[in-house]
Amino acid sequence: MKLRHITVLGALALGTVSALAAPEPANPDRQTPWKLYVDSREAFAMKQAQGDKVLLVDVRDPIEIMFTGFAPAVDVVVPFMVANRGKWNEQRSVYQVEKDPNFEANLAKALAARGLSKDTPILLMCRSGGERGAPSAKELWGKGYSKVYVVTDGFEGDTVKAGDKQNWRLVDGWKNAGLPWGYKLDKAKFPMAQQ
Repeated sequence: MKLRHITVLGALALGTVSALAAPEPANPDRQTPWKLYVDSREAFAMKQAQGDKVLLVDVRDPIEIMFTGFAPAVDVVVPFMVANRGKWNEQRSVYQVEKDPNFEANLAKALAARGLSKDTPILLMCRSGGERGAPSAKELWGKGYSKVYVVTDGFEGDTVKAGDKQNWRLVDGWKNAGLPWGYKLDKAKFPMAQQ
């Protein structure tokens, strides 16, 4: 595994990371038309190597981020799905979660605010890599974006399948990879807080 990440860092320097990035997910729901995938370590390596030439976007609801943690390497939070506190989901006994109709427009604003274009590599990270990462990428298809990556293991990763920690999110993901994270939020990375 270490050798792969060293190779990825070398590829980043050469600009060939897409050839060495995370494999395409087996689940079609987690696949995107770009077929560009990185795991959390590779996403962090891209940010370290390319800095402001890559946009790392957290697509989770800010309330979720507040309770599960935040990666300081994230450039901006642009939620793809948000809790509608005016609607209740009876089946799941939670607030109804709905797609933010302004997702693409808000992402375009985030790019423009940084002097970036739709040709900029964009890394989309959700909680687990599939529930919102791939769907948010698909939302951008056909709208002029050229390099949209999904962070396949997301911020918290996948759940343990058996044992006393079954269903805990301890498999892969930004947090479990030992990458920088914490509970302190950076208000400047939450454009909704600026309104």
